[in-house]
Amino acid sequence: MSASVIHLVRHGEVHNPEGILYGRIPGYHLSELGHRMAKATALHFAGHPISALYASPLQRAQESAQPWAAQYGLDITTDDRIIEPHNRFEGEKFEFGPGVLTRPRVWPWVWNPLQPSWGEPYRSVAARMIAALDEAWDAANGREVIMVSHQMPIVMVQRAVMARHLWHDPRDRRCSLSSVTSLVRNDDVVPGTPRYRETAYLEPAADLLVSAVDSGAV
Repeated sequence: MSASVIHLVRHGEVHNPEGILYGRIPGYHLSELGHRMAKATALHFAGHPISALYASPLQRAQESAQPWAAQYGLDITTDDRIIEPHNRFEGEKFEFGPGVLTRPRVWPWVWNPLQPSWGEPYRSVAARMIAALDEAWDAANGREVIMVSHQMPIVMVQRAVMARHLWHDPRDRRCSLSSVTSLVRNDDVVPGTPRYRETAYLEPAADLLVSAVDSGAV
């Protein structure tokens, strides 16, 4: 039996005092505030019929999945398809925007923002995320599913299910730390149109976002 809803959960605040783009670099774990954010988000869903828990292999996602595992007595299934995309700016301090014009070294990386040329193509990220959603949906036995992932992969799903172009300004993403994007699937749709539909976007840790720093997403 298929799922009733899939919740895409972003990880909590990461300990990143240098403010670099950490991407897939190992060793970036949740801050103390990040652990509180992850726990608050899991507690917000207390009583929901959660039957499966998936997480990206990166440490911050695994740690953000722990409160769900403890609350529901679930094992964490690690899924490489919901990982952060690779990015040429990993390990650097960098902000997308006009400032890139002052850094000739990176011009060859940013020539095509529609792909994007600096990392994994948007279409690739969306495709692997949808594949992971489909597999989790089909295996959920009519209950709810949690998938702990990262900002850009979640945004790719958000945009794909709304049939919007995948390229975008990274500064305009709607995917805060420990946010939840909820989806349902409808298999009776016109071919070529999105099968998933967003039903809710929540920020259960909103009161903690005021003091959070979100500087490492690619």
